[in-house]
Amino acid sequence: MFRDDIVKELLRKGVHLTSIIIILVYAFFGKQFILILLVVYLLVILFFEYLRIKHRIKLPLFHGLFREKEQHRISGHVYFTIGAIVSIILFNRDIAYACIMMTTFGDASAALIGKTFGRTIIAGNGKTLEGCLAEFLVDMLVGYIFIGHWFVALIMAITATVVEATVNKIDDNLVIPVVSGMVGQLTVLYITVL
Repeated sequence: MFRDDIVKELLRKGVHLTSIIIILVYAFFGKQFILILLVVYLLVILFFEYLRIKHRIKLPLFHGLFREKEQHRISGHVYFTIGAIVSIILFNRDIAYACIMMTTFGDASAALIGKTFGRTIIAGNGKTLEGCLAEFLVDMLVGYIFIGHWFVALIMAITATVVEATVNKIDDNLVIPVVSGMVGQLTVLYITVL
């Protein structure tokens, strides 16, 4: 039987899987359309965050998914949306796809494996070696699927894993796509120049 925290994490990560829609809309309708859609979505969720935080309005279906630290501050989906917007604006399409999907699947694997099987704590924030290894492997696979270059995938996977394991002050849903995408884009540029 799953522990309650694992079930809650599965539900949270299930919501994050909707990020696949970002990739599909980008692929079929283009960069400009997905950016407009994401900005409108961001404005809508910021309005609901305002109602939730300022006026203590509980959002049906979603209220139980917020982490304790998110009860009175902006939640991760806002930061993820901002990270996706920044990634789509700054990086080429394949790098944007990869860093958004690394944030979705890498972060999910780190959380689920870390919470379920994690025994070796490696950081003061409770991150486990098992969770970090799961994230790294998933990020490598995701990077290779979208970019098709093992070295770029490796550099992005290392970056995303280190960011996930060490960043505490800024939400990882924003930092992972932006930093791993930036490192990936610079790596592609470096390879292209050589």
